[in-house]
Amino acid sequence: MARGPDGKGGGAGVLLAAQLFNAGSVADLAAGFAALPGFDAERFLSACVPGLEGRGLMQRLDWVADCLEAQLPSGFPAMAEALEAAMPEPLDPALRDNDFGRFIHAVFGVLAVRHGMAAPERALDLLHAATRRFSMEYAVRPFLNRWPDMTLTRMRDWMHDENYHVRRLVSEGTRPRLPWGRAVTIDPTVPLGFLDRLHRDEARFVTRSVANHMNDLSRVMPEAVTERLARWRDAGQQDAAEMAWITRHALRTAVKRGEPRALALLGFEAGGVTARLEVLTPKVRVGEALRFAVWLEAEAARPAMVDYRLRFFRPGGAAEKVFKLKACEVGRAGLRLEKRHVLKGDATTYRLHPGLHGLVVQVNGVDLAEAAFDLIAE
Repeated sequence: MARGPDGKGGGAGVLLAAQLFNAGSVADLAAGFAALPGFDAERFLSACVPGLEGRGLMQRLDWVADCLEAQLPSGFPAMAEALEAAMPEPLDPALRDNDFGRFIHAVFGVLAVRHGMAAPERALDLLHAATRRFSMEYAVRPFLNRWPDMTLTRMRDWMHDENYHVRRLVSEGTRPRLPWGRAVTIDPTVPLGFLDRLHRDEARFVTRSVANHMNDLSRVMPEAVTERLARWRDAGQQDAAEMAWITRHALRTAVKRGEPRALALLGFEAGGVTARLEVLTPKVRVGEALRFAVWLEAEAARPAMVDYRLRFFRPGGAAEKVFKLKACEVGRAGLRLEKRHVLKGDATTYRLHPGLHGLVVQVNGVDLAEAAFDLIAE
């Protein structure tokens, strides 16, 4: 089940909040602030730690910020100086991936947004420093909305920064659909100019963000995404294997939708394949497995991206969900694929209802075969 950053969604969300914001992580944060003149770390801890109980992840982050504010200068320029002085050492710049830092340091971004909107130049300086400790993609988005020209100008500098965390912020902070992030109101095509450079970055942490950004954009501007990816590939400014990875990752949602342009860019041309489908379990109980087989043939050997869609019966109307089956090559000799799909009764993303359900097989984005099966109550 997807969970927002507030940690909601059951016991696992509560556990995550406790793992990230607890007496130990708050004590580590306090150690950095203890060097500030007049900052009483013990007073901060005695106020902050008891208040963590019963709060979700983002509520804990806000609470930590509240407790820090009590001992920080009220004017933003002085507050920003204090925050920068209290920051830990930057993350290792020699690494290239999976170095996210500690969530407790997101508090610097929270305070930048709370108090820096009236002094955006200074606030952006603060975010530049903070993102080298923990990514500021959530914190920079309010500045993009309130001060778009200023923030975009700053990002044009950041995309050349020597620190890959700063470069990543340019892509991640402008993503059209950042999970749980505030929506940005800038033209979604504007950041493509940043990605023209960032797609050829040497750090996977950056190129993964570029691919995720493009995947977001593919939901609303699929042709712009495939055109840009093809342009990047043809320019040859990124390692070929890395460019292929970026392309696959950027098109994952478009491929699920069976968009021909996306599939063609990955080498899966529509047409030339025939399919026959057999449901091996025409009656399936909730909690058991649907089993089916697909026979594929082609006049000439060709790559095939084989997906299947389950068409779920719902009292208010059918709903569909796409699943991957296999990426393979099909020729005149034919190919048989068999799949076992468990129809879980306790799935958290969708509820199953007994009744007649559908199964559709698509190859390279084209529906080639369809069948039905009866789902029976447990």
